[in-house]
Amino acid sequence: MKILYLFSPLLVLLACKEKQTSPFSADVYQATPWSYTPTPPPKESFSFAIIGDLNSGERAHVLEVAAEQIQLLRPELVLSIGDLVEGGTEDTVELQKQYDHFDERMAKAKSPVFHLGGNHDLTNPVMRKFWENRYGRRYYHFVYQNVLFLMLDSEDYPEERMWQIYRARARALQLIDSGKREEAEKTEYFKMPERVTGEISEAQSAYFEKAIADNPDVRWTFVLMHKPVWQRQEPKGLGRIEAALGTRDYTVLNGHLHKYSYQQRNGRDYIMVATTGGGQDPKSDNAFDHITWVTMRTGEPAILNLRLEGMLDKTGHVPLGGDSLCFQASKCKPAAP
Repeated sequence: MKILYLFSPLLVLLACKEKQTSPFSADVYQATPWSYTPTPPPKESFSFAIIGDLNSGERAHVLEVAAEQIQLLRPELVLSIGDLVEGGTEDTVELQKQYDHFDERMAKAKSPVFHLGGNHDLTNPVMRKFWENRYGRRYYHFVYQNVLFLMLDSEDYPEERMWQIYRARARALQLIDSGKREEAEKTEYFKMPERVTGEISEAQSAYFEKAIADNPDVRWTFVLMHKPVWQRQEPKGLGRIEAALGTRDYTVLNGHLHKYSYQQRNGRDYIMVATTGGGQDPKSDNAFDHITWVTMRTGEPAILNLRLEGMLDKTGHVPLGGDSLCFQASKCKPAAP
């Protein structure tokens, strides 16, 4: 008994060290925002993939091709940037079908998929509740191989304001669907700042301030959101989170506008990914389908954008018959009237 007593502090110390060096750590949820928990050995180098927007006119089979290509690349994680389903409804049966369809297709990537909501996923309070029941938290964080991932909810509005945006959006979409685009652009919805930049609540900012403070020694931080909320002015923008990040190394990624862009802000990379099957502007050369591929190693991450039409399987073809698909709207033949 005395020997056990003398060595018990050492055992506690070893247990703490094992906990601190766990390759994957996250808060425990009843429902998780990821498809399954990764269980890798500790390592210095690893790769993960990011998929772009699927909706606002999803093109058939593009995501299936992306999932097959991801499976061949074998990343350790797949992160979404939002707009996983068409959404825009209060019909939970229809939402169940749409999310089942997304998850079934992405399961073919054979990597854990980390979900992030966009405006198509979190359009109204009914959809927000559906998301929470299915995937748990709308915003969350996790640490993988000593890299911190902050997954933000850019649709973080008070419920009353969310209903206002949802109803204004529905009116604008009715006009667009009836061919009255110019009239739609004069509506209330097109004047709302939330339409482009989204919003971060004080509670969410406080959550991520704590997550950043609790993980001071990570080797890099990735900040993902659907809308470019960093473009919004205080107090509903990204300012508090950026201030909390301070001088540490980090990269910000978002989607929503379906066009790829890159810029530096605060001396850091701010990347807007394009699409992985979502609607495209045929007049834009920055509108294309791709996977963003990130490799973490010693030093800063290596980031590469892999366009879907450029990745061929061992037979020399785009997987799943993707040769017949059109991955860039500017190069597609107009659909038959």
